[in-house]
Amino acid sequence: MNAKLTVTYPRDASTPVSHLPFSPAVCAGGLVFVSGQASVDVSGKIVPDTFEGEMRRSIENLRKVLESAGSDLAHVIQTRNYVRDDAELARFNAIYREYFTEPYPARTTITNCLPAALRYEIECVATLKQ
Repeated sequence: MNAKLTVTYPRDASTPVSHLPFSPAVCAGGLVFVSGQASVDVSGKIVPDTFEGEMRRSIENLRKVLESAGSDLAHVIQTRNYVRDDAELARFNAIYREYFTEPYPARTTITNCLPAALRYEIECVATLKQ
């Protein structure tokens, strides 16, 4: 039996906007695919800060996008992290442990890859809350 896969593009007023051509989140097959979240305000304007400040704002933006889709950080199964400066990796791992606990999501971390305007970005795949 062929069932049609339902795909949705959830958003609410707290979800940061982007002026680039992508959706913050796409839900399909019980999964939530979240596009890269950076240190931006709700209007999409970059908010420069320390590495820690940008990382925390990015993960809080990720949390908002997940909640608008019917998920949360506890349901994240994979993250992709982009760290501008590899000297920040120890701090990155310490902060990451505050938001994600064992058993940790699958994770990829890429360094030295962001433009000067950003210190950190995160994207993820999560399951919907049941």
